[in-house]
Amino acid sequence: MGNSDHRRVSRWFKYASPAVFYPLAGKLIRYCTAAAIALTALGLYIGFFVAPTDFQQGDAYRIIFVHVPAAWMSMVIYLAMAFWAAMGLAFNTRLSSMMASALAPTGAMFTFLALWTGALWGKPTWGTWWVWDARLTSELILLFLYLGFMALQAAIDEPRRADRAGAVLALVGVVNVPVIYFSVQWWNTLHQGSSINFKSAPSMAMTMLLGMLIMALAFWAYSIAAALVRVRCIMLERDAHSDWSREAVGV
Repeated sequence: MGNSDHRRVSRWFKYASPAVFYPLAGKLIRYCTAAAIALTALGLYIGFFVAPTDFQQGDAYRIIFVHVPAAWMSMVIYLAMAFWAAMGLAFNTRLSSMMASALAPTGAMFTFLALWTGALWGKPTWGTWWVWDARLTSELILLFLYLGFMALQAAIDEPRRADRAGAVLALVGVVNVPVIYFSVQWWNTLHQGSSINFKSAPSMAMTMLLGMLIMALAFWAYSIAAALVRVRCIMLERDAHSDWSREAVGV
């Protein structure tokens, strides 16, 4: 690796410092919040007013524009949380552990939203609010993993010990993510299979797919903004006595 490569790596590593990352996060929050609002408005407009009525489920299927992106985000955020927790555990980087803690509430919220909207969709489709289906059950387990991660960290007063304990739980729980994703293939379930398959053309109208993908981008933008807001609060709390944090809050 040449000197220029070392300089580029060093520029990126400087953001591992809370004092350096804090102002950058503040700028990113504004952009991501604006993107989340605009994309949500566009995605909901396409989903509820442009996309055609489904020939089998009628308008009841429109919950898909919230349900499916929420389910995607519940899994993606857990993987991101486990990644940052593992980075903090392996390299003892404080900011990585803070990012894992910041992601957990948003992941839990999207998991709950996926379960709740799934129940609303299941009632007219299956005739029941809930069945102990493989995908529904594994998604419920994911919610318990999020809640367990947050409860475990809250139960330990010393932040570094709390980070390490939470990281172990997060890494153990990663095995549940592929179970959720592949459950409809591995078991005979009521839950329908994926409408988006990289090996074949989508089995839905393009306007439906467009609305769903835009909502997924909106949830991405919201997740980043929410996590950054939360991680800034965690940084100020943990570094409350440092010069940079006092300067950031104007003390």
